[in-house]
Amino acid sequence: MAVLLAQGRLLDANAVDYVLLALYFVFVLGIGYVARRAVSTSLDFFLSGRALPAWVTGLAFISANLGAIEIIGMSANGAQYGMPTMHYFWVGAVPAMLFLGVVMMPFYYGSKVRSVPEFMLRRFGRAAHLVNGVSFAVAQVLIAGVNLYLLASIVNALLGWPLWVSVLCAAAIVLSYTALGGLSAAIYNEVLQFFVIVAALLPLTIVGLVKVGGVRGLVEKISAGPGGAEQLSAWPGTELTGFANPVWSVVGLVFGLGFVLSFGYWTTNFVEVQRAMASKSMSAAQRTPIIGAFPKMFIPFIVIIPGMIAAVVIPELGAYKQAGAPEGAGVSYNDAILLLMRDLLPNGILGIALAGLLASFMAGMAANLSSFNTVFTYDIWQSYVVRDRDDRYYLNMGRWVTVGATVAAVGTAFIASGYANLMDYLQQLFSFFNAPLFATFILGMFWKRMTPHAGWAGLVVGTVSAVVVFALAETGVLDLPGQGASFVGAGVAFVVDIVVSVVVSLVTRPKPEAELAGLVYSLTPRSARQAATSGEDAGWYRRPGLLAGIALILVIALNIVFA
Repeated sequence: MAVLLAQGRLLDANAVDYVLLALYFVFVLGIGYVARRAVSTSLDFFLSGRALPAWVTGLAFISANLGAIEIIGMSANGAQYGMPTMHYFWVGAVPAMLFLGVVMMPFYYGSKVRSVPEFMLRRFGRAAHLVNGVSFAVAQVLIAGVNLYLLASIVNALLGWPLWVSVLCAAAIVLSYTALGGLSAAIYNEVLQFFVIVAALLPLTIVGLVKVGGVRGLVEKISAGPGGAEQLSAWPGTELTGFANPVWSVVGLVFGLGFVLSFGYWTTNFVEVQRAMASKSMSAAQRTPIIGAFPKMFIPFIVIIPGMIAAVVIPELGAYKQAGAPEGAGVSYNDAILLLMRDLLPNGILGIALAGLLASFMAGMAANLSSFNTVFTYDIWQSYVVRDRDDRYYLNMGRWVTVGATVAAVGTAFIASGYANLMDYLQQLFSFFNAPLFATFILGMFWKRMTPHAGWAGLVVGTVSAVVVFALAETGVLDLPGQGASFVGAGVAFVVDIVVSVVVSLVTRPKPEAELAGLVYSLTPRSARQAATSGEDAGWYRRPGLLAGIALILVIALNIVFA
């Protein structure tokens, strides 16, 4: 955050704020200590023993995503682009979350795999497994660096410490409870952090709307400013996508964001899927992302709206936007939330808001670490480096891997500092890693003829194609401002992956059908794809299909109202 580094202590916190922050950290570390007593096996550490109720995993599911991507990235998008940012939630999240719950979780949970790469191992073999495991591990270290950088920026703003000291202190806090209690500590902290985040951002939104003269005042000020009235309508979102043609902009949003990037992230990203895998039953696993979809569709109102408010009430941010985001301005869109807190919140409320920000960054980083240590330990170390050791060895290895991942995130934290809008960076990473993985998954799940060779070949070539699009956009060969490069890159990666997979499948031998039961839709008995409806899973309000239908109706209504 440019402004933080330029000005040192940005936020005028007092003793009340620090006491509130200290109490929050006591709770966070206490949860890690208590969770440690329940960890006796590697399954306890990495997947909470598959024993958590749906409401816990559902809130953790959404909280794990409520890190830098949501708070800083989406508020930055709100300040820069306005209402089109809503697409990241209503088009680019909720439909995919419902698909994960209804269609894909029966395969993940029913197969009893311990990770998404392990599902790749069973479906496609060792080559695809290794490619997916390594690419996922790299992506998580890069994304953990984003959350760590922002967490350290808050410490820097509060205390004026050098950024490198802030990074190390922030890393130590997250490492302590994640290494102690494993996934259970991360999940129960994520539940706590969800409520802290909402308690922090809701008052900021209300105070901001009062400051700007209500909804009418916000509309008037945005209409008169840079971007104009287009920033008050979700469609066609031409400034966000970088496409001047409204039709191509809608295509980019629906196909690039709503289908490829969204489904690629929510249905194959082990950071999210891991929370559902920790559930106590298949019904609970299916309901996990569906429960998360309900708060997800309303989070934009406490994340994007404050960014839009900041762009019209914070003088330096308004000047930055008016000037077209010049280099060396001393402020960037990533500062929107902090600047709004600085100018609008009194002490005491400021402490709660800061705790909410810290909670969001810690939730995001802890999710990255807990998924990284699972994949690295099970899918890389146990599979290819040290095999056939006792369970205690892999439990201890998981803790050391958590330490190593934290150290690596300290290094990648500084990569994030080069982006004025962190969503540009994050969406680019998703186009590299998630888009081709989704193509491989969806084709392999519904086409039994797809072969093991096609699994790894499609992944590799699809990823390379997304990197090529990024390079062409960076060098000016393709004129794709905004986040258009990531949308196009994701679309290209998906199509290339599908084409390569089909071609390779036609010239190589598929696995026998007997080995694909539980991994391919047409070869899996219907009874194996249905959750129980008795005992703890009884009741209409626990039926995944019905809950998903209600959520879908709500999100369609939101798209119509704000079109």
